[in-house]
Amino acid sequence: MKNNAPLVNFRRLSVPLPWWLLIWVVVPVLAWHAARALIRLLPIVRRNWCSLSLAFGGIWLWYRHGWLVLVLIAVAGAVGLWWWRWRPSCQRLVLLPLLAWWRRISLYQLHWREALTLCKLAERFDGARIMPKLLRVRCTAAADEVLLRMPRGQNPDLYHAASANLAYSFNARECRVYTGRRTTPPVRKGRWAPLLRLMDRDRPRLVWLVFPRRDPLRHIVPAFPVADEPDFERLPLGLGEDLRTFALRLLATHVLVVGATRSGKGSVLWSLVRALVAGIPTGLVQLWGIDPKGGVELSLGRELFARYEFSDPAAMVEMLEELVAKMRERQARMQGHVRFHTPTVDEPLYVLVVDEILALVALLLDPDLRARSRAALGLILTQGGGLGVLAVAFTQDPRKEVVELRDFFPARIALRVNERNHVDLILGDGSRARGALADQLSADPSLRGIGYVVLDDRPEPLRVRFGYVTDDEIRAMAELYAAPLVVAPRPAPAPAKHRSQPASHRYRPGPLLPDSLADLLGGEAAA
Repeated sequence: MKNNAPLVNFRRLSVPLPWWLLIWVVVPVLAWHAARALIRLLPIVRRNWCSLSLAFGGIWLWYRHGWLVLVLIAVAGAVGLWWWRWRPSCQRLVLLPLLAWWRRISLYQLHWREALTLCKLAERFDGARIMPKLLRVRCTAAADEVLLRMPRGQNPDLYHAASANLAYSFNARECRVYTGRRTTPPVRKGRWAPLLRLMDRDRPRLVWLVFPRRDPLRHIVPAFPVADEPDFERLPLGLGEDLRTFALRLLATHVLVVGATRSGKGSVLWSLVRALVAGIPTGLVQLWGIDPKGGVELSLGRELFARYEFSDPAAMVEMLEELVAKMRERQARMQGHVRFHTPTVDEPLYVLVVDEILALVALLLDPDLRARSRAALGLILTQGGGLGVLAVAFTQDPRKEVVELRDFFPARIALRVNERNHVDLILGDGSRARGALADQLSADPSLRGIGYVVLDDRPEPLRVRFGYVTDDEIRAMAELYAAPLVVAPRPAPAPAKHRSQPASHRYRPGPLLPDSLADLLGGEAAA
């Protein structure tokens, strides 16, 4: 039998290691290398402690609670980082849509049938209850905007009448109703124009209900920076309730501002002047100021006005007549050439600022001066818009004489007023029912400058807080943007045979005064 055993038997040398040698030699060597590695890792750990903490925390959460909790916490952490570094985009894209979803399911959808039935906005037809359909809930930083579709047979006036009940039904103090009517649809061009025009069609049955969650206008709005050149299409004056800048289109627009004493009319006045001030030194804008209250308000910025009167009623009326004469001259130059005035340095925009219009149309003791003043103001209001001669009037008391001229002002602003019926007298019939609660505005000095704006292209009032221009800012504007000096023309001496005639015979409006306006002014202007 063949033996396959190797001739030489190789074996490893095995030397038994005493335990004391393992403890006193090997362990210290291993500990030394481990300490060196740890010392080298310390700067890396110090630089990346946040990432390492998150990694170990994620591993621990996954081990203890599973991957779902880990994903939720990771998403919340990413959103928190986004909110910390890029807050506006995070609110617009994440937080506000989440808030809208939550409020829709927890408030509006939950109580929709009950609230609208008790508010008498649901009807029965053919044995079934017809409800307004809740389409969308959108949240802004200050309010909830609820879009609904009215059933057939309803109109927005029903929702205006039920706005107070709707507000308290959905745990809000106020409810504003907007029809969403578009007066100037955009012009669509290109290959997708037919589809876009289909999307832009008017939807009169859609109604927006706006429920404010908080008052965003409680804080003072600082004055807007002075622009390099005034944009007459969009003059920034204040902040709207939707936290957007309220911009006024001044071209071909007269503005009437009514408010009680210490309601913030100065905020409207100086915000408008500040928006126009860049065009004053170049002659693009000419401000003409009349302050029948003795110059208390306008004298602080006296240098900004090309013409300014504050003490003599006769001089005020003569200034109005001079502005009418300039308007007539411009009218003669524009005939047959253009229909709408565009401000230039050679043909500037004239802005007449009257701090108390009631003093000119009702409180002048001389009836001849009062008639001349009413006639001149009537001409400016009826014909000056397209000619670049605009009026911005302020008053405290909406008396009959002021209300008669209300419809000649396309833009009307109501600050805090004392009587409930004053709101409709200023802004138009039904304005208070549509949400203009100017009689409920607080008299707190910290809340001055809040008011409601009604423009000629939208029936719903807009709540706005106008910018606060300090006295130092007014003085700085007067120093930096002083108006070029305009010398008032001296009236020619009347012939001897006419010196005994009344003052009203020295100014005849002629055929430019409409018959309807003459009848409206009670026949005084046609005298």
